[in-house]
Amino acid sequence: MPFVAAHPRDRLILALDVATVAEAERLIAELRGTVGVWKIGYRLVFAGGLALAERLVAEGEKVFLDVKLLDIDNTVAEGIASILATGVDWVTLHAYPKAMRAAVAAKAAMPAARTRLLGVTVLTSMDDADLAAAGYTGRVDDLVLARARDAVAAGMDGIVCSAAEAARLRAAVGPDLVLVTPGVRPAGSPAGDQKRVTTPGEAIRAGADLVVVGRPILAAPDRRAAAVAIVADLAEACEKR
Repeated sequence: MPFVAAHPRDRLILALDVATVAEAERLIAELRGTVGVWKIGYRLVFAGGLALAERLVAEGEKVFLDVKLLDIDNTVAEGIASILATGVDWVTLHAYPKAMRAAVAAKAAMPAARTRLLGVTVLTSMDDADLAAAGYTGRVDDLVLARARDAVAAGMDGIVCSAAEAARLRAAVGPDLVLVTPGVRPAGSPAGDQKRVTTPGEAIRAGADLVVVGRPILAAPDRRAAAVAIVADLAEACEKR
């Protein structure tokens, strides 16, 4: 089923890439109402972020748990089962076929679970040279497409990909697979350590459903204004898509 957003802000995922739960809580209090989804990744997970995720779920907030699981089938399935019990809205795992099939099977065994499974195709910090250095012989866009098709075959809810690949992927996999795009930067923002970037509006027009933004909001002098501007860009793009 295609992703439907009740409000344009529901398409904005804020990466809470901070060192402590206290700092994350201050950001949430500051930005609540302007951001649709809170992303909790490795840095915060290992600093008490899982308890924060459960509190946010209890408060009715949407949570994106970015843990990028990859392990043997049984371990992935057990990890997914534990995550589903938290009630978070999204969880990521690397888009390897066996891992995705194990995750989907674990979710099928818990039919009441609402968490959606996302396969991470190729990290947006990587380009063709990085793939070659890691032992891959193909191009990034071809590997992303192959992993997107694997995600469809496995029964995943969506994938994480660069907006640079979104249009090609949308045409290849159809409307039902949710496309989440990190590496998003508003016009004029520095790319940082990302190599495949685009603006929020461009990502939506290319076929993305949700965008992940971190530093362009977190480092802004007026964070609420930065978030509001991004949501306005998303809303305009949705109207024109």
